[in-house]
Amino acid sequence: MNYKEKIIELLQKNLTERAFKLWNGINSIVPDIWDRPTSSTGKHHKKLDGSIPTQAEHVYQMLYSASKILQLFGINPLTPESDKLLLAIAMHDILKYGDMGNRPYTDNTHDKKAADMVASNKETFLKILTEEQFYTLEEAIRFHSGQWSTDAKNKPFSFKELNPETLFVHCLDMMSTYDLLQTDVRE
Repeated sequence: MNYKEKIIELLQKNLTERAFKLWNGINSIVPDIWDRPTSSTGKHHKKLDGSIPTQAEHVYQMLYSASKILQLFGINPLTPESDKLLLAIAMHDILKYGDMGNRPYTDNTHDKKAADMVASNKETFLKILTEEQFYTLEEAIRFHSGQWSTDAKNKPFSFKELNPETLFVHCLDMMSTYDLLQTDVRE
């Protein structure tokens, strides 16, 4: 199964044209880690059969699930609202193996680095999103690891002060980690 192609197909169907062009640009310059395992040590993200999914499979599971329940937030596909959520999911692990994608193990600060990268390109994102949508996108990437997020300084950590979409991305990430998401791919 080519999950990289399935990601592109799903995003093309659910993002606005401008957001999809932006995604293609981002995807062409960030490290290509799609075929790397979601767990660099093999200790986490195990599927029922004991195998470890690729980054592409993991992200596809999250995108597929989110695209099916966008109405949870009153969001329609092909809108800037869906763009912010689907881009957050698509980008949440893009620096998981470091800035160059060549680390042997997961970069434990990849959440912060990816969000900082988005923040440093704010003007580009504001061409397709409002300020509020942009901040939701950045926040969802920054805190996709929940209490384990690099920038989760308040202990105990709480999603109470964050956007609901941030909790949603974290829940999808955790559900994928524990092999709880179903897609149109049945292996």
